[in-house]
Amino acid sequence: MCGRYAATKDPAALIDQFAAVDLTEGRARTDHNVAPTKNVVTVVQRHPRDAEGQVLEDEPAERSLRLMRWGLVPFWAKDPSVGSRMINTRAETAKEKPAFRRALSSRRCLVPADGWFEWRRTGKEKEPFYMTGPDSASLAFAGIWESWRPKDDDAADPLITFSIITTDSTGQLTDIHHRMPLIVPKAQWDPWLDPDRADVTDLLVPTAPEIVESLELRPVSSKVNNVRNNGPELLDRVDPGPGLDEDALFETPRP
Repeated sequence: MCGRYAATKDPAALIDQFAAVDLTEGRARTDHNVAPTKNVVTVVQRHPRDAEGQVLEDEPAERSLRLMRWGLVPFWAKDPSVGSRMINTRAETAKEKPAFRRALSSRRCLVPADGWFEWRRTGKEKEPFYMTGPDSASLAFAGIWESWRPKDDDAADPLITFSIITTDSTGQLTDIHHRMPLIVPKAQWDPWLDPDRADVTDLLVPTAPEIVESLELRPVSSKVNNVRNNGPELLDRVDPGPGLDEDALFETPRP
């Protein structure tokens, strides 16, 4: 799963990496401890609209940075609080679930992240780890998004929310947790974001082994457990606690 991640790149860096225009209106913020219900930067690709709001399907789609709230609220939901339970979407069942299938077919996004946090249980303790890429570029998590309005107020501003696609962990990550965010390689950004492509079954597969093996699995401070803590020190490597053998953290437990 993915329940916490870091996103510290400013829009200028993301514009360059994702070849997108900035539509965040100056509201993007650096965040070392992104938690559900926060508004964060995503990347979408949509056809432009005319003055009446009609989609111009003959015009090329434009890639842009947009702020969305983490925790998908389906368009048919009665209450937006349901989003707190839909921060992740399983790749294996996304096409079948009513909450996700419409978004999967037409509203996909990328979620830029420096890395994500996961907790490995070691006896009675949970050890936090930070998974991050080998260079300064953001990872691109696969995501889906939706637009929601109260049924009794069509004039209300839409609430735009998203969910991160997850798959089975592979390679070294299986020692930390059995699920992980689906990381989309650059070669697949176009097909994943393509608003005219409805079927992405072939892209809903575990992250490529070479990407997984390139990740650093970094033990970090338990300060990350508290969502109120938010600073660069949360990403710093820490030594294992007293009595813990760092190598033992990556051993496969006996059945």
